[in-house]
Amino acid sequence: MALTKIADLRELDDQAIADQIVDLKKQLFNLRFQKATRQEVKPHQFKHLRHTLAQLLTLEQERQSSATSANEEGN
Repeated sequence: MALTKIADLRELDDQAIADQIVDLKKQLFNLRFQKATRQEVKPHQFKHLRHTLAQLLTLEQERQSSATSANEEGN
């Protein structure tokens, strides 16, 4: 499984980004839970999920800051 490209995520709308952020946080929680209960997990999944989560959070922050700056220019 290759790491997600930011260009692919930029095509998503704000609601889809928010939904994916929640979903990835749940997946990370489940992976940590599996690891704590000594179930078999693939360690690379942590990296992939954290990487994608970071990209989505960055996109969300960029969009919020651009919306804020657009509102300030309008006033």
